[in-house]
Amino acid sequence: MVKIYVIDNGGQWTHREWRVLKYLGVETRILPNTTPYDDLVKNDIDGIVLSGGAPRIGLKDNLGRCGEYLENADFPILGICAGHQFIARFFGGKVEPAEIPEFGKVGLIIDKEHELFHGIPKKSVAWVSHNDEVTIVPESFDVLAHSDACKVQAMAHEKNPIFGLQFHPEVEHTEYGMQVFKNFVDICKK
Repeated sequence: MVKIYVIDNGGQWTHREWRVLKYLGVETRILPNTTPYDDLVKNDIDGIVLSGGAPRIGLKDNLGRCGEYLENADFPILGICAGHQFIARFFGGKVEPAEIPEFGKVGLIIDKEHELFHGIPKKSVAWVSHNDEVTIVPESFDVLAHSDACKVQAMAHEKNPIFGLQFHPEVEHTEYGMQVFKNFVDICKK
């Protein structure tokens, strides 16, 4: 059985991420972002999800031990909302207050084919809730999707299985959110 843990960064929907993984038949747990990397490795996990966080957490320098996970992981990592923003900053990108904060439904437009979006149409509806956003993408990342107000709704590392989503695939209002999670699970099985 695939084992994917959710790292809790204080997000309001962390339990939904856990629940979607559980529904997909994944062995999963929610762990605090202070969990040492070695503890994750001891559990022989196949991947982690870096959850969203409290408002403005994406602008802070530290997000528990998430940097330790990104530096050492040899398994896939999916960052959602604040987790996505932290990944961008960790790898040299920039996160700033959004010119137009997004809350609620937006039109998600996929810009680049990627296994994370396998089986998802180029245009769909996604659910967002953010004041801040990635304004400069790290050099080693590709932008995968955008919305009208946010240029970086999704990004992926060019070589490593590290992905960031500004939108929330774990909520039912995101049209193909379950498919995004299924695709991430498939990536973790490799």
